Amino acid sequence: MKVRFYGTRGSCPTPGPNTVKYGGNTACVLLTANNGSKLILDAGTGIRILGNELIHQQSDIHLLVTHNHYDHIQGFPFFKPIYQAGRHVHIYPAITEPNNPYAIVEQMQGSYSPIEIEMLVAELEFQFPDWARQPVMINGFRVYRQKMNHPNAGMAYLIECDTKRVAYVTDNELHAPNAATSTSDWQSFVNQVDLLIHDGQYIEADFPHKLGWGHSLISECINLAEQAQAKNLAIYSHDPQRTDSDLDNWQQKINALRLTVNAFISFEGQEVVL
Repeated sequence: MKVRFYGTRGSCPTPGPNTVKYGGNTACVLLTANNGSKLILDAGTGIRILGNELIHQQSDIHLLVTHNHYDHIQGFPFFKPIYQAGRHVHIYPAITEPNNPYAIVEQMQGSYSPIEIEMLVAELEFQFPDWARQPVMINGFRVYRQKMNHPNAGMAYLIECDTKRVAYVTDNELHAPNAATSTSDWQSFVNQVDLLIHDGQYIEADFPHKLGWGHSLISECINLAEQAQAKNLAIYSHDPQRTDSDLDNWQQKINALRLTVNAFISFEGQEVVL
């Protein structure tokens, strides 16, 4: 299985000279199985670039959404396959509070967008599998989900394919007040995964001001990966204020630690082969 990052930034896009290396596009990751089957995780602005590649293919598209905050759906109106006649796009929404499974297309209406839902020529098919019976099969991928600790809720996913396991825990506060999922439950959920993609938006200097905002410290996601005996850790959802230089410094700090997990700061365009 291959994992490719099309957007690694949290909260809002951050174009500019200080974010070239790690990227300024918001959340989007593509999983590709050995047989070529694909599963897209989130539709932040990074999905626009992915769409430029997928328009040259004819296969159905499967998009798994973690939650409806704008940095995870704002790229969808610019995703070219939804303008291809005869193209089938399967969308798997998350459970949010309040629950709004159609938010990804409802943003394309009224004064918010010049292109409205009715103008899309692809076949958009919202899928609501029986998550009570996990795992759920999506285009050949076995998928489990877990409730994130994040404002308005949302879902993290554990995906299995080709004997490999990837956990996508994009916006999650490990030690949140009134956490929906405990740290021990997270350890069980991501236990011994081949790749853990986890929110590392904050650093110690951000606290206590941002306590309860729904994101974790870089050090916290490293601790989780170590305790869960993950093989690889991709630190994800970089804060808009974090520059390339800042993230380089954090990578140097991580490299100096004696970790059992291969931990790295994820960057736009990066591909991990499992």
